[in-house]
Amino acid sequence: MAHPHNHRLLRAADSFWRPSNQMSILNTDLGKQLEVGSMGARLWRLAPGQASTRHRHREQEELYVLLEGSGRIRVDEELLKLEPLDSLLIEPRGVRQVFNDTDAEQLWLIVGAPLEPANTLEMSEELLRELYPDGPKALPPELDG
Repeated sequence: MAHPHNHRLLRAADSFWRPSNQMSILNTDLGKQLEVGSMGARLWRLAPGQASTRHRHREQEELYVLLEGSGRIRVDEELLKLEPLDSLLIEPRGVRQVFNDTDAEQLWLIVGAPLEPANTLEMSEELLRELYPDGPKALPPELDG
């Protein structure tokens, strides 16, 4: 779709937020709403006790930026703690999972490129097993108990 300007603006009040398919985390798909073709970008708002899916990618690098709250993420076997405005780049094959074991909400910006399919409801069983080694609903040990 051609745009009359060299930019697209999505106002915060106009962002469409919805719960994610697997973990019911409130998120907004900025990339889709801004019609980005080469990367994915979402804001994720994790409530206390929530976790993202534990997953990897085939080709996509992901940049994680913690905007609000204090956050933890496990990459492979390493547990990292991030503070507001800390940034983390994860290579495609690294298995990662963001989780909130605090009493406050977290707001994450996650950007990935190149763009890969992310809808778990449309993936084959084989691809689900490859990308989600513990299944798409596995919780980290910090929340699984």
